Amino acid sequence: MARVVKVFRTLRNNWKKSTFAVCVLSYGGHWLYGIHCDSVLRREACLAAREFGRQQIAPQERLRKVTVILNPAACSGKANKLFEKNAAPILHLAGVEITIVKTDYEGQAKKLMELMEQTDVLIVAGGDGTLQEVVTGLLRRPDQDTVCNTPIGFIPLGSRNSLSPSLHLLSDNKVKDITSATLSILKGETVPLDVLQIKGEKDQPVFALTGLRWGAFRDVAATISKYWYLGPLKTNAAHWLSTLREWPLVREVSVSYLAPSLRPPDLSPQKPPRPNLLYRIMRRLKNHWYPPVEEPPKVEEPEQWKEAHLSTLELFIQTHNKNPVERRMNDSLMICAEPDNFTVGEYITVGSKKEEDPAVFTKDSTKLEASACQLQLPEGAAGFYSIDNEEYEAMPVEVRLLPRKLRFFISAERREQLLSQMQ
Repeated sequence: MARVVKVFRTLRNNWKKSTFAVCVLSYGGHWLYGIHCDSVLRREACLAAREFGRQQIAPQERLRKVTVILNPAACSGKANKLFEKNAAPILHLAGVEITIVKTDYEGQAKKLMELMEQTDVLIVAGGDGTLQEVVTGLLRRPDQDTVCNTPIGFIPLGSRNSLSPSLHLLSDNKVKDITSATLSILKGETVPLDVLQIKGEKDQPVFALTGLRWGAFRDVAATISKYWYLGPLKTNAAHWLSTLREWPLVREVSVSYLAPSLRPPDLSPQKPPRPNLLYRIMRRLKNHWYPPVEEPPKVEEPEQWKEAHLSTLELFIQTHNKNPVERRMNDSLMICAEPDNFTVGEYITVGSKKEEDPAVFTKDSTKLEASACQLQLPEGAAGFYSIDNEEYEAMPVEVRLLPRKLRFFISAERREQLLSQMQ
């Protein structure tokens, strides 16, 4: 008992050192526990991948060929380490033939897509910038109709991964997000996504999966990181300081748009069974004796463009990829414009919400549904677009929807969650 009393007396007499030691031990224990949890997640994912690798294949079948486009510079240079520790072991254990191609500079992924050989699965390991480059390079190919049938997997390794919430269940654990995304690729469940084709007057088209953003909120979002020293107040501070430099921050834009088109029925991914031999012979004889009457060619009606002049704080042209399993009547993109009558307080409040989710708009915003649109900016208008969180110089552009152009792997859990939200 005397020894216990002596220990407590020593701790009381040296309370500063004791407090510091408790803090260090607590932090160290929490850090070690986090490492242990990450190791458990990796082990469980590898065991699941090993089951895929043990599946038998027919003698005439070959291993699936997987091409990975990896951006080592993503996530402040940590992407390569994250991929090698969390995703690569799963792919190797799954029994697939892997080709990993690492990018060395910005824009290289577009060029790599032009040279890419035929592959069974294409995996993009990076952030929004890497994904946008891969999609743009893929859809610029002369044989894009063929390569677009290749399913695409997205492993979120970037600082911004806007498409991940549509495809995977996200958590606060980076390791869990990466391993679950990799396992969803092995399970093979896919979903079609819309693509936006954005074309300027001179440049080649750029393709986007999320959308095009232009306006005051976008400009402020690009500067928030400069106020890192303000901690949690940096977002509100950036919006407030922007009002001191210029107010109101209203932008004028002319929009021409086409009405949305009806959505054709979804085709089954499985091929229908081939009819028996007798049925095929009878069908050929019928076509020989009674050839089908050729229908006269349909006269294409001229496109009817509608005009709209918008005065707004922000314009966002977005796809419906936020919920890719939703059944819709039309194939369309959404043109969303915020009102121009915000007070400074409302501007700061809405800006903070948009920093968390740029697709959030107020109830008084203007929303137009279209299959294509043209943006005409006023003369002398400067600024930048954000196309899938990548910065481009603002100019007059035409945006067209390419409905269900690409197929991406989606986790079964996320699909069920999105379907339950619609009910």
